[in-house]
Amino acid sequence: MPELPEVQTVVDTLNRCGIVGRTIGGARVRWPKTIAHESPASFRRRIQGCRILRINRRGKYIILHLSEGLTLLIHLRMTGRLNWTRRDRAFNAHEHVILKIGPRHELRFQDTRKFGRIVLTDAPQAVLGKLGPEPLGKNFTRARFFSMLQARKRQLKPLLLDQTFLAGLGNIYVDEALWQAGVHPCRRSDTLDRKETDALHRAIRKVLNQGLRNQGTSLGSGQGNFHAVGDRPGRNADKLNVFRRTAAPCPRCCATIQRIIVGQRSSHICPVCQKAPG
Repeated sequence: MPELPEVQTVVDTLNRCGIVGRTIGGARVRWPKTIAHESPASFRRRIQGCRILRINRRGKYIILHLSEGLTLLIHLRMTGRLNWTRRDRAFNAHEHVILKIGPRHELRFQDTRKFGRIVLTDAPQAVLGKLGPEPLGKNFTRARFFSMLQARKRQLKPLLLDQTFLAGLGNIYVDEALWQAGVHPCRRSDTLDRKETDALHRAIRKVLNQGLRNQGTSLGSGQGNFHAVGDRPGRNADKLNVFRRTAAPCPRCCATIQRIIVGQRSSHICPVCQKAPG
């Protein structure tokens, strides 16, 4: 699933495409379930004629701020991507929602596994207001993070994946951050002291910023893998230390990286650098 660096890369690319300021001339919906909370007919009627005012990100949501008081929220889920293309290019089988932008171009939502969702709303905070703080935001301080961890009594890995706790993190960057900080994913959140919390805070920011510099993480060459607008793969895979490196040597201590299950999610750890609790 695309995480904060991947989603931000998509947003940055869309902004460079010159979409902002253009008008949506119409929409086509080829897979109705992609549109959440309303019928395709209603979606087409409401979005036609709206002008795109700006594009940004909140957590894992791509946000298109539109005229007419509307906001388009796009969640890529596992395999979603956006294609910016000329109208005369043939559709592929997985392009499910098409927005006509200007006289010659279209923005197409592609989703191999069909889990992604698009929401057109006049009340975006009903969705976005449930999200936790941005891990790269100024308000996400070490002191705040310590208070947040102490207020919970949950295993770290599932807690960091909880979007209502901290927005934008997923399996890749949580595994990488926990390894960077030398903290086991099964540790209970309220057992971290201030030194460990500061190390995890730094690690979260470090791995996310690295992912942003490398324009996201693409793993393998499958059709459902992350690609930014323009079909560009991310370059961060070679920078990963533990994620999907089972049986490889730890870059820090040369112990064998292990794959374990934490909260029903696959997790990758160094058993020496990340001591198990108890």
